[in-house]
Amino acid sequence: MLASDTTEIKKHKTLVTVWAVTFLILFPLLVTLGLLMRLNQGEVLKLNAMTFYSLMTLHGLGMAGVLFSTALGALGYVIATRYARLSVLFGYFIYGLVVLGTVGLTAAALLGKYAAGWYLLYPISVQPGIGANWAITLALVSLIVLGVAWVLGATHIVYALGKRFGGFSKLMGWQYLGKTEPKDELPSIALITTVSLVPGILSFLAGAVYLAMNLMQHFEGTLAFDPLIQKNLVFFFGHTLVNITMYLAVGWVYELTPEFTHRDWKVNKAVVYAWNATFFFIIFAYFHHLYMDFAQPTALHYAGQIASYLSAIPSTVVTMFGLGVQVYRAKIKWSIFPLAVLIGMAGWAIGGFAAVVDSTIAINKVLHNTLWVPAHFHTYMLLGVLPFIFAFLYYLAYGNAEKKPSWGFWLFVVGAAGFLTMFYLGGLHSVPRRYSEYMSVNVTGLREAGSQYAKIAARFIEILLLGLLVMYVSLFKNLLRRKA
Repeated sequence: MLASDTTEIKKHKTLVTVWAVTFLILFPLLVTLGLLMRLNQGEVLKLNAMTFYSLMTLHGLGMAGVLFSTALGALGYVIATRYARLSVLFGYFIYGLVVLGTVGLTAAALLGKYAAGWYLLYPISVQPGIGANWAITLALVSLIVLGVAWVLGATHIVYALGKRFGGFSKLMGWQYLGKTEPKDELPSIALITTVSLVPGILSFLAGAVYLAMNLMQHFEGTLAFDPLIQKNLVFFFGHTLVNITMYLAVGWVYELTPEFTHRDWKVNKAVVYAWNATFFFIIFAYFHHLYMDFAQPTALHYAGQIASYLSAIPSTVVTMFGLGVQVYRAKIKWSIFPLAVLIGMAGWAIGGFAAVVDSTIAINKVLHNTLWVPAHFHTYMLLGVLPFIFAFLYYLAYGNAEKKPSWGFWLFVVGAAGFLTMFYLGGLHSVPRRYSEYMSVNVTGLREAGSQYAKIAARFIEILLLGLLVMYVSLFKNLLRRKA
């Protein structure tokens, strides 16, 4: 355990509180954008197509970026106050870059109507008419700024851990695979952080290359790039970003849960094998996004299905088993932290299972362009990553005190579950995804089904937002009080 002086710990707590407050402000605003989109699809209000897709762009890119940035900031706090020395000043620099990129992207989407969608598929991302000319430039530059911030932040954390524990092989836990027990114990959070951030850095670099190529073509229209290469780059970036957001959150679940169960959660051979497998397969799992691209080599499609299965199962299974061991017959009082962790674990398992189903080639042919796809990644985020983040925020605000969940927390859970159920039902009824409205869908019963599910989903989003409002009263009060 790192022996940090009280002043240094307070500085890191102030920094992570800034991250926390920023998240608490931005998250409901981004949820509101989703509410507007579902109301439009439910024919409750009328948005023109350009406005709808600019909102989708900001909602999708904004959510992915805010959740990852918050997870990275929270993870950095836990590591800096327990295991490795991180620079507070550099942390504020990373925060400044993230804010700069976020403001730029928001301006591009809301003022310049940049509407390339969260996929940012080439050449849609730079084609004339996808937004004002300046908005296209600003959006691409803003995303590059965000990517630079994440690369710098991730590299800073991995370097500090490597310096503290003895390099990459030690961080990967390979010393546990020998016949003798290692002398120096590796904390789980260090292993999971390395498994998450090293592939993450590679994917951010791929994303930067993709964005730079888009920017070059935007400035020089005679340039052209292979769309399939571009699609591989953007999905390697996007898929990896979303996955490692969950893994970063799981890192502090391993670290903080024992404070409530009073049991050790240590690294062992099973944990090392599981997370090392995840490290390898997560790099190739994104291939399942390209099943519909007939020009992609067939072998890569099969590799995508295999990697999708093998990247999802080991880490999930070993973590669920470990959490079960933690809580089984433990003298634990079910405060907000362990409850949020259990709900997050359930959301991870359900969303992950739905993703594995969709990554099966035979099933993907049916579900690929339906609401089943946003169903699984919204489950992964809304009932997986979000409860883990809220668990951390309550820990930050209350420590390991036995803070009981408020009725606002349960409203959030009920609202999220109902909202996600409408997505799954829409997917099973073949309601198409990424449609701004269903009035033009000329299939018997499909327009009515899509519209009805959207209306009901909007009601559940309102319940979710009400739950957030109730939770925020105590969270803001105690976060700011503890900071002071």
